Amino acid sequence: MKKLTLIIVAATILLGVSAFTWNDRYFEILKNMEIYTNVYKELNANYVDDIDPGELMKIGIDAMTTSLDPYTNYISEARVENYRISTQGKYEGIGAMIREVDGVVTVVDAFENSPALKAGMKIGDQIKAINGLSTSDKSGEDVLTLFRGVPGTKVEMTIDRPGEQKGMKIQLIREEVSIPNVPHSGMVSDEVAYVSLTTFTANASANIRKNLNKLKKENPEMKAVILDLRNNGGGLLREAINVSNIFIPQGLPVVSTRGKVAERDKSYSTTNNSWDTEIPLVVLINKSSASASEIVSGVIQDYDRGVLMGQRSFGKGLVQNTAEVGYNSRLKLTISKYYIPSNRCIQSVAYENGEPIDIEDDKRSTFKTRNGRPVLDGGGVTPDVKIPAEKITDFSQALIDQYIIFKYVNQYVSKHDSISGPIDFQFEEYDEFVKFAESNQFVFESKGEKLLKELETSIQKNEVDLTSEVEGLSSKIKNFYKNSFENYRDEVTELIAEEIINRYYFEEGKVQRKLDQDQEIQEAIKLLGDPKRYQEILN
Repeated sequence: MKKLTLIIVAATILLGVSAFTWNDRYFEILKNMEIYTNVYKELNANYVDDIDPGELMKIGIDAMTTSLDPYTNYISEARVENYRISTQGKYEGIGAMIREVDGVVTVVDAFENSPALKAGMKIGDQIKAINGLSTSDKSGEDVLTLFRGVPGTKVEMTIDRPGEQKGMKIQLIREEVSIPNVPHSGMVSDEVAYVSLTTFTANASANIRKNLNKLKKENPEMKAVILDLRNNGGGLLREAINVSNIFIPQGLPVVSTRGKVAERDKSYSTTNNSWDTEIPLVVLINKSSASASEIVSGVIQDYDRGVLMGQRSFGKGLVQNTAEVGYNSRLKLTISKYYIPSNRCIQSVAYENGEPIDIEDDKRSTFKTRNGRPVLDGGGVTPDVKIPAEKITDFSQALIDQYIIFKYVNQYVSKHDSISGPIDFQFEEYDEFVKFAESNQFVFESKGEKLLKELETSIQKNEVDLTSEVEGLSSKIKNFYKNSFENYRDEVTELIAEEIINRYYFEEGKVQRKLDQDQEIQEAIKLLGDPKRYQEILN
């Protein structure tokens, strides 16, 4: 007890708490810190098998943070670079995405003009060694760590290129890689401009302004804007404020943060001149629009500045701060919540497996926009015009998950030096793809087949004779999915085309490809062409 008292006194001094005024809470903190340390020490010293001390501690820390909210987490030294990429949009490396495909570390994507592509690497290359160090026992994250380093330094890789060479040597120079946050902008009709924003990294607002200015100069008849925030997971708060400022005047409140420590609460307003406060605006959102995306879309809605269209957003209204915890590691922890101009919080209040779940509208609090329209809190931002999300079938998802499309496109690209433009390109080798999938042992079990197996098990347990009925259902399901390649030809063909276009025209090409076929963009164009309906929604 004497030892514990001394520890508490020392720790309370370090924590800035008088040794004479510490209370039961600090006693509990220090008591449990000592227990935790002793358990960790005993396990490392006496457990029957060897233990990785770092991994054991990480598991313990992850368990602590997981019990709080999905966004409070420990960032190990190995993951600090990934954190920098997500917040700054740039890093020192090779500009390629790495993933394990069939147990082999493989390049699955690359940025345009990246060091990797400049050196001759291709998507689909299997990385066998880096600077003479084998990758056979390393994860994709481990390999990315080896790639990163000081700009200007060299990396030598040994790669296998399926269908071509094995043991190829490639040497590249690390560079600072910038990830574009506005992959595409353009006119989607004679009068409607379109801008896609994929992440709120540095200069996001400046890039949007630059693209809108260019479009306005080149298209004097431009009379409306579509801002696409779908699948945008957020980023920097200052960029959320500045993007909002493009469409709302200087000096308007945008967001406030409120937490446990009142002295840390802050309010943020627009500080710059707007680009245009009157031009009709549609903001596209979906269930993957989060954080900064929800601030911007919520602000536009609260001020009745534009119409939101799509699906309810993700529901992340929490503010994180990072604290250095030693040895280049960090703790990212939630310190407050975001509140937008109507005074509502966009944070979801219910989770399942780390994902927010929908709450019924009658269980959410109601607030008012500037024009008096009712809006809700407690679960993301609800669009003014709801459009059901387009979903790919389980069959197509299985082709993606088993990397069948990815592997086929690797083969396709090796035989084609170029393709026509992203909009004009048509994939016409579907029968060849089907043979490829079959030869690569593609396996698909539909949800119907899985449910039928569960039904058969349940029937057998209850000793009910429904054999003929089950066999009839089984036959129908199998006949349908036996012809899946034909039933889903159009959908799979387009997925293959998009993957091929990505190899030649990158992210901008994929966005261009989708514009003409995108139901939500077409609905936005239709709405912006109907001023009466547009105003009715906002009023």
